This record gives sequence, C-alpha cells and structure tokens, in this order.
Amino acid sequence: MPSVSTAPRSETVAVPPSRQALARRLSKVRSHTLELAASLSAEDQCIQSMPDASPTKWHLAHTTWFFEAVVLGPLDASYRVFDPAYALLFNSYYESLGPRHPRPQRGLLTRPSLNAVRAYRAHVDAALQSFIALANSATWEEAAPLLELGLNHEQQHQELLATDIVHAFSCSPLLPAWQPAEPGLRLAGHAPPMEWLAHAGGVVDVGHAGDRFAFDNETPRHPVLLQPFELASRLVTCGEYLDFIEDGGYSKASLWLSDGWAAVQAQGWQAPAYWLAPGDPRAPSVHWQVFGPTGVQRLDLAAPVSQLSFYEACACAEWAGARLPTEFEWEAMYGKPGITQMTGHVWQWTRSSYDPYPGFRPLAGAVGEYNGKFMVGQLVLRGSSAWTPAGHERPTYRNFFPPAARWQFSGLRLARSPA
Repeated sequence: MPSVSTAPRSETVAVPPSRQALARRLSKVRSHTLELAASLSAEDQCIQSMPDASPTKWHLAHTTWFFEAVVLGPLDASYRVFDPAYALLFNSYYESLGPRHPRPQRGLLTRPSLNAVRAYRAHVDAALQSFIALANSATWEEAAPLLELGLNHEQQHQELLATDIVHAFSCSPLLPAWQPAEPGLRLAGHAPPMEWLAHAGGVVDVGHAGDRFAFDNETPRHPVLLQPFELASRLVTCGEYLDFIEDGGYSKASLWLSDGWAAVQAQGWQAPAYWLAPGDPRAPSVHWQVFGPTGVQRLDLAAPVSQLSFYEACACAEWAGARLPTEFEWEAMYGKPGITQMTGHVWQWTRSSYDPYPGFRPLAGAVGEYNGKFMVGQLVLRGSSAWTPAGHERPTYRNFFPPAARWQFSGLRLARSPA
C-alpha cells in the first residue's frame, strides 16, 4: 500500500497551493450536496420511488463511500474505515470492490440513520483534508486525479439527487415542493423564432483534448465525417410540444419508433412526465400545469420542454418534419454564432448510441468500471440542465440513459438534412 507522510496529524505542514485549491473545491462540492438535502426530512431522504432512482440518503452515503473506497482505503495507510458494513450498503456497481446491496432495494435501508450518514460524511471529509495536506509527493501524484474524479462523480450525483427526489415527490398525492418557489415567479413570455443554422459538413475533430478534467468516455479525440446538416438555433418549447400533443402526437403510431409506440401503449403516456392536463384532479386548474422542484406551476409555454424520453423526442421531431441531431453534429455546432441554449436548460437527446470512441480504453483499476461497461442499449444526451452543478458542463460531455428514461431533465433540439 503506498505510504503517506508520517508527520503527526497535529503538526503544521506547508500545503502547496494546488493542493489547497483542490481541498477548497472538495469542501465546496461536499457542502453543496448537504445543502441540496437540507430541506428534506429523514423520511424524505429514505424513499425510493422506482428501481432506477435512489434515496437521497443513499446518494449522501454513496458519494462518501466512493472517496473512501477509491482514495483513502488504497492510498492512506493511516485511514480507518468508518463502518466496514457500509461497503456492502453503498457500493453502486463496482464488481472489483465487492458485493452490493440490490439497487431496487435501496429504499429499504432505514439503517444507518440519516444522522449516522452525516457522521460518515464528516469522518471521511476530515480524513480527506488531512490526506491532501500530508500525502507525500508520489502518493499525491496518484491521488490527485482520483480526487478530481470523485468531485465530478459527486456533482453527477447532485443532479441525480434532484431528479430522484422530484420523481419521488411526483408520486405523492400532495405534489409537494422540494425547493421554495421563487418570489414573483414569472413566465418567460415568448420564445424567439427558431432559426436553422447550416453546417457544411466535412471532417471535424470531436472528443476531449487538453489538460482539464474529462470522463474517460469523452476520449480519445478523433475525426468524424459529417454530411451537411442544419441545427435549430434553440430548444423545442413547451408550447411547441403542446402543439404536438393537441395534434394527436401520442395517438399516431406512424410518428413513433416501434419500441416507443409500445411504451406509449404500455405506460399510457399522453404528455411529458409531470405535466398536468387542465382539470387534473391532483391539482385542478383550467390551464396546463407542470410539476417540478418548486411544486406545481402553470406551464410556461416559452420554456424548453423537459422530462421527455428519447422516444418522445424522436416522435416530436418526426412530427415537425425534422430529426434529432447526432452527438457529433451537436458538438460541431457548439459555440457557433446564433446557437443558443446549448447548456443550462435541459439535457438534449441525440440520435447517437452510447458507444466507445475509436481507441477508447477504460481507466485502470476499479474506476475502469465507471463508464465503459454501460456502453450498450443507451443513448447519448448532450449539454446540461438547470440542475447541473455550475462548472460541471462542457461541450464534450456525454451523458447517457436508456431510451425510455424520462425522469431526467431531458428535452430536445431539432436537426435536419438539406433537401
């Protein structure tokens, strides 16, 4: 096991600025997770509304276990685990790190208590700060990229915490708000006209390059050949999607992929997840409404539509005489003049399967299980949502979910090929 400095823990140690900066970021990210959960009761934090979602308390513990299992356990000889049983409870899918509690049964974990999980976080946070200050240079060189991965992993779970608790609250007849409504909340008014921005096609380079952090699935950077295409200047709005609904979009099989049409029939989809039609008994109104983090609000027709599955996004694009962009078309247009809403609103479904890039190699060790083994049966989403932590988005980011998933903050942007 690599060693750390044997300097006493109470001794004052000169900490290099790079380590200080990472320690501050670590503290900020870890604190933000607790802030997201602050308004939730212990009962709220234990609930699991479906197998694909996780309880808030589990998110708090799992992100802590990740640092313990990937950084402190292997690299800090002085570290003592908080509770050996937590490895079974809070491992997500890392086969190389041991057995796991079944994912669909995370909501049954009434123990450890919420207070115990908070104590676990405090224990690991203190150990991390000490480790950052005292690790020798060789150990630090190995630890720094793992700490960076852990920070980004926790930011991913911050957004999952949001999507999962909103889904759980959507199952309650009370439709409670998780976040307080903004004072004087106003609707957006009118969306600007949708314009079509042309790309001439050709060979473009895609994927991550440079020294800044990226997940392994964003690499290696490589050339792709694009045919000429056009991309919409903005996202599809709730009002435009409502036009699709009112034109019988959910009743026309010709608009849907076969699996999508089967999902419509089996699940009874008639609108995006969390939309409430006029007269819905859960929140009676003469208007369309939508449930979200701030509870039930009147549907903002100018806001980007959200909570769509890939199937719904494809059907709406077909109805509009367009299609979804590939992830490479999306990336090639990022930052171009006239393009708007690429990040910070909703994740955008693409027509690209979540496949490895040419030459892709997973990271070494347990963290090699982070992305690569999920590269089958999933679709790529690009951009970021309003609930993606600040600084976590980038043009090469490859989010991915199965095509029927619609509890995420996911919407669509239209693309088309020249006639």
